[in-house]
Amino acid sequence: MAAREASFLLVGGGMASAHCAAELRRGGAEGSIVLVGREPEPPYERPPLSKEYLRGEAERDAAYVNEPSWYEKNGVELLTGKNVMSLDTEARVAKLQGGDEVSFEQALVATGAMVNILRVEGAAQEGIHYLRAYGNSDAIRESAEKAERVVLIGGSYIGCEVAASLTAKGAKCSIVMMEEVALSRTFGDEVGRWFHELLESKGIEIHGGESLEAFEGDGDVRAVVTESGKVIEGDCVVVGAGVRPDVMLAQKSGLDVDDGITCDSRLQTSVEGIYAAGDVCSYDSVVHGRRLRVEHWDVAMQQGQYAAKAMLGEQAPYDVVPYFFSDLADWASLEYVGPAQDWDEVIIRGDRDAGEFAAFYLKGGKIAGALSVERSADLGYARELLAKGVDVSAERGKLADADADLGALVP
Repeated sequence: MAAREASFLLVGGGMASAHCAAELRRGGAEGSIVLVGREPEPPYERPPLSKEYLRGEAERDAAYVNEPSWYEKNGVELLTGKNVMSLDTEARVAKLQGGDEVSFEQALVATGAMVNILRVEGAAQEGIHYLRAYGNSDAIRESAEKAERVVLIGGSYIGCEVAASLTAKGAKCSIVMMEEVALSRTFGDEVGRWFHELLESKGIEIHGGESLEAFEGDGDVRAVVTESGKVIEGDCVVVGAGVRPDVMLAQKSGLDVDDGITCDSRLQTSVEGIYAAGDVCSYDSVVHGRRLRVEHWDVAMQQGQYAAKAMLGEQAPYDVVPYFFSDLADWASLEYVGPAQDWDEVIIRGDRDAGEFAAFYLKGGKIAGALSVERSADLGYARELLAKGVDVSAERGKLADADADLGALVP
């Protein structure tokens, strides 16, 4: 017999599992809960790693999802610094690192994602960093404080956020990216250009349309070399080359996997009673009419909470419109709902030059995504319109008119 017995086994020590545990207790679950995470810390929020924590403006414990004492007070056994090595989905037994076993009735697999490691010449040199955990953020801050120039690889969220945070702390930064315009992969060139110009106005050098060829150095990184032959000097490098879902445990356990753990509209995997949430969850979205996997803090929170409800008998599908946010130091805050896979047109509302605007991404006359910079109310209406699939093709003028009542468009 397994050493531990759990009514609910939560695999992964991040946002999804922590919120799942809290929602289970809020929902009246009386059975035992075991939460297993491979990091030494209690579950914490990752956004501060590239923002206020990186800038030294917040302590570690400020990002904890629940106070460390919460787990014991609420009857949740928290096992940190441990991997789940295998899940026997038929026998309902999990084997932990070190040989311990946990029998379970229902489970959540929220193993998150792993950063993409670059395999190029010179990639093993000192001073090249990736960002995923507290220790990475600590190392980046220490390295950047000593560096003459920091080079960021990648022009998406991590590259832009870290560049902004380090620049705000006095570092000289350069961004090297394959796209021509920062953040354009998510927001398109027109909107991305606003963020691109903002970063440049703060002194950040941006090298767009450049693919990484190699790192140069003498054991310590000294420069980044692009495929076009450009050499960008830098003695601290932070790589933001995206992540991939950590499906190793799921694959070993026989769960269906396809760009994440394949789930139905209730976030249930191919095995009844086993759910997935967060970065690793590829679910059937009733809102979008397609399979979706989203890597963001709010989605992990929402899915963790929903998975708890599903474990307690909720039958309605998960229908939350994904929400994203990002901060570029204290220069700009953006919010976004969607995500838009593609779009036919972009309608701008508000004053782009003043940094107070919204962008609506339309596909077939319906809102597929929306961005807000200092216009959160617009985003709220866009979220409703997206969720209800409202055809706004005849209302383009109202969408563009900053004084028009968007609430009138919501049925």
